[in-house]
Amino acid sequence: GERSWRLAFIVGLPLGAALFALLRGGLTVHLQTGLAGMLIGGLLVGFGTRLGNGCTSGHGVCGLARLSSRSLVAVLVFMGVAMLTVFVIRVSGAGA
Repeated sequence: GERSWRLAFIVGLPLGAALFALLRGGLTVHLQTGLAGMLIGGLLVGFGTRLGNGCTSGHGVCGLARLSSRSLVAVLVFMGVAMLTVFVIRVSGAGA
């Protein structure tokens, strides 16, 4: 019951990564930013989580499942800003 799904989750984390590495030929990640960019990004995520009263996945999965209107608005804002960001980066050529 309560214990079995937790065990499956813990075991599945490394097994999922191993399967991904096997299918893709490795777990190499290429970052397009340095340490400063990662630190600033992490701080902005933390600030956004606090400002939005929860994280994107929390609002998207749990909030929408509970039919929370606040979560619906939050998810719409998250997705809209993400789409706008991709559009601006592609138009400006910064993502190339």
